[in-house]
Amino acid sequence: MGKKIAGLHHVTAIASDPQRNLDFYVGLLGLRFVKRTVNFDDPGSYHFYFGDNRGTPGTILTFFPWPGARRGIRGTGQIEATAFAISSESVGYWLERFKQHQV
Repeated sequence: MGKKIAGLHHVTAIASDPQRNLDFYVGLLGLRFVKRTVNFDDPGSYHFYFGDNRGTPGTILTFFPWPGARRGIRGTGQIEATAFAISSESVGYWLERFKQHQV
């Protein structure tokens, strides 16, 4: 049997438009913009960190916002989908919110 993962600090993905990335995760989903750093492997670009209100490790989703980046290709080891848990009582709220924002 494989080893059990003890925890996860963050998951990182690539975004093609920095402002749309911020607008979606902060403006629409309401995540906290935890911090913006420089991408250590590419100092000419940023590294955005989003998370819960406290920035708790394990809640962090980060992005390298590279303007003009192409969409990922399935089967190449890239993130294909991200899911968030919501309460059953809030489903109507989120459906209406996404509809209003054409998501």
